[in-house]
Amino acid sequence: MYKKIRDKDVKIGVIGLGYVGLPIALEFAKKVSVVGFDIKAERVEMMKNGIDPSKELPKEAFENCDISFTSKIEDIRDVKFYIVAVPTPIDSYKKPDLTPLLKASETVGKVLKKGDYVVYESTVYPGCTEEECVPVLEKQSGLKFIDDFKLGYSPERINPGDKKHTLTKIVKVTSGCDQESAEVIAKIYELIIEAGVHRAPSIKVAEAAKIIENTQRDLNIALMNELSIIFDRLKINTYDVLEAAGTKWNFLNFFPGLVGGHCIGVDPYYLTYKANKVGYHAQIINAGRFVNDSMGGYIAKQTVKKLIANNKTIRDARVLVLGVTFKENVSDIRNSKVIDIINELKSFSVNVDIADPYANSEEVKEEYGLSLTEKIRKDYDAVIVAVKHKEYETLNEDYFKSISQENSILVDIRGMYKDKIKDMDYWSL
Repeated sequence: MYKKIRDKDVKIGVIGLGYVGLPIALEFAKKVSVVGFDIKAERVEMMKNGIDPSKELPKEAFENCDISFTSKIEDIRDVKFYIVAVPTPIDSYKKPDLTPLLKASETVGKVLKKGDYVVYESTVYPGCTEEECVPVLEKQSGLKFIDDFKLGYSPERINPGDKKHTLTKIVKVTSGCDQESAEVIAKIYELIIEAGVHRAPSIKVAEAAKIIENTQRDLNIALMNELSIIFDRLKINTYDVLEAAGTKWNFLNFFPGLVGGHCIGVDPYYLTYKANKVGYHAQIINAGRFVNDSMGGYIAKQTVKKLIANNKTIRDARVLVLGVTFKENVSDIRNSKVIDIINELKSFSVNVDIADPYANSEEVKEEYGLSLTEKIRKDYDAVIVAVKHKEYETLNEDYFKSISQENSILVDIRGMYKDKIKDMDYWSL
């Protein structure tokens, strides 16, 4: 299989061309023949024209690539090595929603042939690939796992908005259903991964490795968030404390903030779900999730308290929220915890305007029923800088004063303007 792919005798097919799938497809396409498949025809048309719908990759990334884009299943029938990179969200009850993963497995199963390989990159709980995806592949194809087709798992590690730790610069964890497939899959990824490949001993180990990467980060941020609540009551600045503590060589460099998006704010729920299935209630992981999920409401309530303390009438108050994407310098609004701030403020009848240089206004309207303001006003009672976009880093107190009324408040969630605000009422985590 490796030689056939390397020599372009057979093709790689990437199923799902979002912020994970498209970079993988394009990187492989610099070396081998690739078919990129996505169910959304309008996204496919954009990629055919060298446009990344996720706004992560420049037009140059599409150049000199042996790739075709399609939304038709017939176009992936001759593929021999499938890579599945679709979202794995949670439902309204914070349980794993495997619908995109299982639908993608059905699609692959319909075109799966003897000797084919299927590698999953989507983040899942340990055991999911073999327990949930394999039966779908077998049912749709009529083939037998291992005897007729091989399976692997290589978790995605792409960090949206990060121009330093890109796909080829991050060590890739790979795994296979047996020794032969594990080696073939590793060698194929070695075609594009400059940082090297780590061969995990099993698919389940590779799944677990991915899920704890984000769970560990979630817990560390939860600790910082809880500390920020404590330090606020003690009337000391969290960032001053972290700066001092950070002078010790082994103090971990984490900061308080909103934890949203489709990775850190979601993946721990996959692990706790599986833990419950095997009879264990994960206490620390769930506690961290509770803290992080509560921060939006906490920030909004602190803002309301500040407004009241400054003799503002809450029903007449107007607040500007700067930033609505789930993290800085990206356009992705999925599972953005800024929405929790906005909804909590609205529950107090506060008037809220929203602005973001990256977010698509139509997507925000469709996803959350909210509108981005077309023009920044000059009479805000509070401004909440919710996302650390690079465009906001150069803003100063004169700007915030120019769009605010007397006795206004600046809420600086990420501490961007620490020690720079002298006249306005300033608050940060």
